[in-house]
Amino acid sequence: MRNINEDTITQAVLAAMSDCGNDRLRTIMTSLVQHLHSFAREVKLTQDEWLYAIDFLTRTGHITDDKRQEFVLLSDTLGLSMLVTTQNNRKPSECTEATVLGPFFVTGAPEYENGQDISNGASGLPCFVSGHIRGLSGEPIAGAELDVWQSDEDGFYDVQNIPSPGAEVQFQARGRLQTLPDGRFHFRSILPEAYPIPHDGPVGQMLDALGRHPWRPAHLHFWIKAPGYEPLITHLFRNGDQYLESDAVFAVRSSLVVDWIKHEPGIAPDGTTMTEPYYTLDYDFVLQPAAPAQ
Repeated sequence: MRNINEDTITQAVLAAMSDCGNDRLRTIMTSLVQHLHSFAREVKLTQDEWLYAIDFLTRTGHITDDKRQEFVLLSDTLGLSMLVTTQNNRKPSECTEATVLGPFFVTGAPEYENGQDISNGASGLPCFVSGHIRGLSGEPIAGAELDVWQSDEDGFYDVQNIPSPGAEVQFQARGRLQTLPDGRFHFRSILPEAYPIPHDGPVGQMLDALGRHPWRPAHLHFWIKAPGYEPLITHLFRNGDQYLESDAVFAVRSSLVVDWIKHEPGIAPDGTTMTEPYYTLDYDFVLQPAAPAQ
């Protein structure tokens, strides 16, 4: 290990990992080291730039907690999240496309029956969402589990609206429900609006330095699970949004851009008399059958 120089250090690092007993870990770390070293050589990375990068990652870690995941946000805005999602979700064209999970999913959302209002007081125009979950052959999937979440009309998720440090999250515009025997689901929520991702931290500073905006087009998140089928994590995007062509996290797919239909005051799909305008959305999801167990 003596007398290592800039020309020999890469092979020295790789040789130091030769006894790794995990073949996959060794493969990943070998490629990572090779690419990192090639990057540093290609751009002629200075010590000041390297120190700034270390500081950037340190600040990214410091701002990350159980309510905010700045590392996921960094991965999203660099396109890495969507690249990994796409690589790992190659499916027949008839299946619903996957998109990124995003930094605001949380476990333990409240359970709702079909037809209930998951907004739980979140601000926004009323919206009635319905659709079916089907398999690739068109079969209805009964009892599929749906996790649904979205921001309010001001662009904030419930986990961002903590009244005081240490206070419990009041779940809003977030919930879980199951499909009916015919594969149908329906619930009430609010109209999604475009919003900026959190940009008061290191990721926001990066976007600003690169001349990029932090905005995401209006969307509604879904995570769908059903026995015998591959899970699906996806969004539905609101047609006509000005940020569809420049989503800050590169997650838009044409097949997921849909129309939210505006209605004047009247009788809503659930029979409620609405005294204000409301919207409806109907969309059918198609799941890929799970591969047979080996």
